[in-house]
Order: sequence, then C-alpha cells, then structure tokens
Amino acid sequence: MPARPAEIASDRRPGERLFSVVLHDVAPSTWPLYRDFVKAIDGIGAIPLSLLVVPDFHHEGSIADDRAFRAEMDARIARGDELVLHGFHHADEAPPPRRPRDVFMRRIYTHEGEFQAIAAADARVRIANGLAAFAACGWSARGFVAPAWLLNDASKREVAAAAFDYTSDPQHLIRLPDWQRIHAPGLVWSARSSWRRVLSRAWNDRQRHRHADAPLLRLGLHPVDMRHASVVRWWLDAVVTLGTTRMPATKSQALDRLVEQSTAWEHAA
Repeated sequence: MPARPAEIASDRRPGERLFSVVLHDVAPSTWPLYRDFVKAIDGIGAIPLSLLVVPDFHHEGSIADDRAFRAEMDARIARGDELVLHGFHHADEAPPPRRPRDVFMRRIYTHEGEFQAIAAADARVRIANGLAAFAACGWSARGFVAPAWLLNDASKREVAAAAFDYTSDPQHLIRLPDWQRIHAPGLVWSARSSWRRVLSRAWNDRQRHRHADAPLLRLGLHPVDMRHASVVRWWLDAVVTLGTTRMPATKSQALDRLVEQSTAWEHAA
C-alpha cells in the first residue's frame, strides 16, 4: 500500500540524501500510459517529478500543437514538477553504424540514441528547435538529457553552449558548463519481456542496496514500464521506501541542493 503523505520526507536539512522520480520519453502519445502512475504518486505525498519531454517524439507532431498535452504539463508544473528537454525526435536517424562498438551502441543497446552519431550543426539545430518548442508552450528547461544518455563529443559541446544548468548520464548528475559530476546512480528497468523483467528486478534490488549512500538516487521510468503491473508496483514501493529516508526532489532541485555541498562534485575530463 502507498505510504500516507506524512510518511514521505519533504523538508530535510541540506546534507541529507535525495531521490528523484524521472519519467522518460514524455510526449502526447506516451503520456496516457503514465497518467495512472502519476495519480498514484500524487496520492503518496508531495513528490515532485522530473518529466523528460520530447518535443516531436518519433515525428508524431510538435508538443506545441497539442493543447490537451500542454494543459496537462502546465498542471504538472503548477504542482511543482520540472520539465526537462529530452532530445528532439528521440530517434537515431544518422547513417547506419559500421564499427562494432557503434553497432552495439546504436543497434543493440538502443535504436534511439539521437545525439550519438550526429554532427555539431545538427545537434545545435535540434537543441534550438527543442527549446523553441518549449518556449512556444511557455516553458523553460534547466536540464537537457539525451535519449539513452548518449552524447558524442560534438553534441556535448553544443549542449554545454546552450546554457543548460545540467545534463546526466547513467551514473551521474552533471553540472554544466564545466561538466562537473556527482555520483547519482539511476535505476532503470528493461521491461519488454518476462525474462528481462526478472533480471531487472534482481538488478535494481541490488543497485538500491549497493548505492544506499549515494547523494542522489534517480528512478528512471519509461512508458513500457507502465504496461506491466508488477513493474509499476515495484516503482511505487521504491518511492515509498526511499521517501522514508531520502528527500524527494526534481533534478533541478537536487542540483541546487548538491551545489551547496560543493565538495561532492568532481570535474569530468
């Protein structure tokens, strides 16, 4: 059963550990999958969410043109949630990979590493178009998270130049423009098949214990997770359990809190 709102940590002092609930691939076509989960989170307590919004998910249409979606995001912002720019199309449309490592990263690990194999000019345009779509909706974005967390060197330079406050990779929250990192492990499920869900449960249980002392723990949910009741229950149980010992925060809130603890940051090469 979800915890009562009073059981969720909501006003801890600086220096205590944090957790963030992060919904990936948020778009008009995926948001309906998240609605029941978000409602359940709202029933647990004051837990702000970081919503990773894709401006034109798989070329399905701009967020700026979907009034209903915009209204729902406006309501989430009013509740204290944060919107994060999450690529532009969330699709890898670069020429096919040839080197073995590239084949693995772009065809086995993911097919959606949008910023893994594009030129600087293309990355610049997609970031600018994404920010323009946000602006058309009346939104701003302090953070940029690349699809699948994949950024090549050219894309990294463009992200740093775009005046975002942070980005992230699977294990770190990264403060821009200097690429300062803090250990912030992410829990992520692979939920597309039963055997993957079994392995994901074991892996994520282990990761929660292994990183119990991390300054920030990120719960990274995806739309496919919402199709499996057992996965949804695991996420809700994780939120309740973490909420008794950690302070919930958006990624921007976590950044601000952790900057106060500046000794925790390290410079990324």
